[in-house]
Amino acid sequence: MRPQPFLHDLVTVLAAPTVALSGPDGQMRPGGTQGVLCADRRVLAELAVTLDGAEPDPVGYSLGAGSDATFTAVGRRLGDDGADPTVLLRRARTARVDGVTERITLTSRAHGEVRTRLAVRVGADLAGLVDIKSGRTVPPVSPRRHGDVLRWTLGDAGSALRTEPAPADATLTPGAADLSWDVTVPPGGSWELVLTVTAEGSGGPFRAAPGTPWSAASVSSAVGDLGRVVERGLADLAGLPMSDRDVPADTFVAAGSPWFFTLFGRDSLWAARMLLPLGTELAAGTLRVLARTQGRAFDERTGEAPGKIIHEIRGEDAGVGLPPRYYGTVDATPLWITTLRDAWRWGMPPAEVTDLLGPLRAALGWLTGPADADGDGFLEYVDATGSGLANQGWKDSGDAIQWPDGRIADAPIALCEAQAYAYEAAVAGAELLAALGTDDDAETVAALGEYATAMRDRFRAAFWVRDEVGAFPALALDGAKRPVDVASSNLGHLLGTGLLDADEAARVATRIAADDLSDAYGLRTLSNRVAGANPLGYHTGTVWPHDTAIAVQGLAAEGHGAVAFRLADGLLAAAPHFAYRLPELFGGTGRGEPVLAYPASCRPQAWAATAPVALLTAALGLRPDVPNGTLTVRPDPAFASWFPLTATDLRVAGHPLTVTVDAAGTVRVDTTAPLTVV
Repeated sequence: MRPQPFLHDLVTVLAAPTVALSGPDGQMRPGGTQGVLCADRRVLAELAVTLDGAEPDPVGYSLGAGSDATFTAVGRRLGDDGADPTVLLRRARTARVDGVTERITLTSRAHGEVRTRLAVRVGADLAGLVDIKSGRTVPPVSPRRHGDVLRWTLGDAGSALRTEPAPADATLTPGAADLSWDVTVPPGGSWELVLTVTAEGSGGPFRAAPGTPWSAASVSSAVGDLGRVVERGLADLAGLPMSDRDVPADTFVAAGSPWFFTLFGRDSLWAARMLLPLGTELAAGTLRVLARTQGRAFDERTGEAPGKIIHEIRGEDAGVGLPPRYYGTVDATPLWITTLRDAWRWGMPPAEVTDLLGPLRAALGWLTGPADADGDGFLEYVDATGSGLANQGWKDSGDAIQWPDGRIADAPIALCEAQAYAYEAAVAGAELLAALGTDDDAETVAALGEYATAMRDRFRAAFWVRDEVGAFPALALDGAKRPVDVASSNLGHLLGTGLLDADEAARVATRIAADDLSDAYGLRTLSNRVAGANPLGYHTGTVWPHDTAIAVQGLAAEGHGAVAFRLADGLLAAAPHFAYRLPELFGGTGRGEPVLAYPASCRPQAWAATAPVALLTAALGLRPDVPNGTLTVRPDPAFASWFPLTATDLRVAGHPLTVTVDAAGTVRVDTTAPLTVV
């Protein structure tokens, strides 16, 4: 088994569906994950700059928007004698939807004229995503020169490189192209080279979105890191929007860079849901795109079923080991339903919601039918093919569902949070059909109410277990309907759904607060007391920002602000260690220990980038009900150290919203929305 290449020490710029990854010095070296990827294909694998045959010495880099980075180095062998460097090389890199532009500037502060040979080595392997992620070595593609353009071609995939000015010399070998320029820079002057890399080929199943359908919210807080992490998250998110090729106005955000640069039902829905305080347009586009790919028939190979929301869509040649259209997810369908309800409450136009009632009815049909394959009343999954995902909740790695002694639980698996999602989806579906449906929906509305009540009773009877800390719901039921009695972050997903009564929610909050789960920089995915716990295990002890944010929102909604704040504060404490670009996940170390990167973690990741907005929503206690004409704003006193706090350019019902909380907790709300503010 080849090790997955690391990402944590790479610098990323992106503009969907393009991402460029390099070392902190700006160089892209062959091997690993470095290079320029577009639509799951590496269109440039090497880009290295030298001065007189030596690499310049890096002195720093900075991130701009999600699409921009600037790398600075010095030519220590050039310019004036002495200790101070006098020749600087700057590389301003910008990702485009079809490639990358890099502006290389050599600037001299020397007293005399500087002469040097600047060379650029470029190469491409046109490797597919599965080869890159699995660490396979793919042979380079030989470049060919067509006038002033270099091209690499492999089947129907390809890439092109243009330079301005043209090189003085170009040497092409089977592995790469060496381009060089004889540069003369006068005292105080500069010289510039522009490289343009363009992907050529089909471009995958989706296209770049025409814009970002959310507001550019700004946050000012007594804790400066809150504003910084929100700002960085929104900047990163701007590189992830994609849209349907047939309906480009419908935008969603790709799950993350570089492995998940496409539509993922669960990930795209959670990101859109967390971003609802910045507008409903992203949620609406995501819901419509997913409705158009909703299951129509039963297909064991792909996991498709009528009414089921898809897990992911890839290009036909992406080669990720799953069918290009794969439905192996137990939770995307109920999440689609609750996202539709939440978007309606935030002010998604009723006509747009009504247009989705057909897909809603189909999703509810799957939820109350095929989702429960054995008829025991719970949502469960099993990969019958042996080639799909063994686990089909958000923790989808093979070892995610395990017993306290480390044994892997046998399928079919009924996850605790999938039952909570189902409960909430049944209530949400009934609410939508009662408000916007027809008389023919009355029977369905009543049946959904009965389903939700029965789910509550079944869950209470089957899932509750106890350990040395106290009582809590098990992670899952295994194939023999035995509760997998380990404490996990999945508990946070139960809160705020309505599945638990107040006493049960309090027990869950107490269990989450125990130091085996929450003394970390956020919420650990698995208790560190069980045999299989690993602070760098993908789903077995790490911290995922989105997972923590879901728990924070649920805890705050249930009235357990102190625990919510503890987790939120942990994420803020970790953020500076990642330059405020929260990664997909990081090590589940304890507070006071070093913050550890998970080496293969994606950055940016959509639901990690939106997690800070979810923390803000919880702190402010934002609860809109646009259909009934109200907006509740109830800042949680547990977050008092974040006050004074001002959030500007939020959105509700399509109108601007500004919320200010002073140091004493007094609230001021400014909006033109026709709502009663509570």
